Amino acid sequence: MGVLSPESGLALQIENQYSIYNLIARIVQPQLLQRLTIEPAAALLGPRQAGKTTLARSLATHYFDLEQSGDQTRLDAQWDEIMASSELVAFDEAQAWPALFSRLRGAIDADRSRNGRFLLLGSVTPGLLKEVSESLAGRIALLELGPLLATEASAIPLRELWLRGGLPPVALVPARFPAWPRDYVRNLVQRDLPQWGWTATPQLTERLLRMLALAHGQSWNASQIASSLGLTHPTINRYLDFLEGVFLVRRLPPWSANLRKRWVKSPKVYWRDSGLLHAMLDVDSTDDLLSQPWVGASWEGFVIEQVVGTLQAHGVECRPHYLRTSDGYEIDLIVEIRRKRWAIEVKLTSDPAPQDVARLDKAADLIEADYRVLVSNTSRSAMGPRNLICNLPDLLERILKEV
Repeated sequence: MGVLSPESGLALQIENQYSIYNLIARIVQPQLLQRLTIEPAAALLGPRQAGKTTLARSLATHYFDLEQSGDQTRLDAQWDEIMASSELVAFDEAQAWPALFSRLRGAIDADRSRNGRFLLLGSVTPGLLKEVSESLAGRIALLELGPLLATEASAIPLRELWLRGGLPPVALVPARFPAWPRDYVRNLVQRDLPQWGWTATPQLTERLLRMLALAHGQSWNASQIASSLGLTHPTINRYLDFLEGVFLVRRLPPWSANLRKRWVKSPKVYWRDSGLLHAMLDVDSTDDLLSQPWVGASWEGFVIEQVVGTLQAHGVECRPHYLRTSDGYEIDLIVEIRRKRWAIEVKLTSDPAPQDVARLDKAADLIEADYRVLVSNTSRSAMGPRNLICNLPDLLERILKEV
């Protein structure tokens, strides 16, 4: 199964995209089904256009899009019949109809012996989690579905997935890049964010997002960004919390346990989807991307998202961190997998130098890492029992053996 080429015509690409996407197995699906065997309900969270609706429609007999007033009316009219059904019911954009949550609580509590009844989908973590915590606590499993991972989209060359990102409408249709992700961000700014409770003006939001794109992979300096935008330190941190909650950015906290050295204490901030990042920074091709001075930070963020996303899709709570000491020792990603600590350093090069490996070993000793990984674009991976010098696909394959 190959990726569609621009020459095949955009209309045909878009038509075929959906049939191709339906053949892609999402890693989170077995975990979702397993949780539904032991819980009355599950919530699948993630950004818009990540594939939540497609997955839900493949699993549920009844489907309601609650952003559509017609579906709200239909659900209200058929409520007793739907609640009596033994089949899975999916509620898309569940936070758009707040009355749903208390009604579901009543239905679940009326028959706590029945599991696998409801699947809730949502693009907005703050709004959905507030309703869940108030009405469905102890009755619902929470899972996340992000953009396509490299292990899910193996037909797409890795460099192309890095360039365009993993949101299926653009990952599977090359001709849509970079126009589609630019429109995606524009719709977020103009429509979605304000609907979800965002208070900044579209003009301020666009400036903030561009500054976040330029700060991708750097230590978070709230005071500097706040000063540039004429905002206060608490306000800019509140905005970052919101953008993290709607799956646009990931905040990577610093590692601080049991260190005898001084370390950088600010988190690092990454855009979660590389295609959105590249569109924000006006990149339109792989050659253009590779010529940018920040290309290493982009690759670093892409690798981090692939590792963390793969672990989370398998239900592994990995608690990602990074390390940077005052004397220059760095680890781009620290994760714990089944009680084993992994120190992962990311290089864009295809030929990592011996001193890179030695420096990683010294940094890994500071955190007592069980595995030390230098991931690059090498074509020949060296996979030892403790030290790994490998490319991203081989790293993901090794990680999957651990989970």
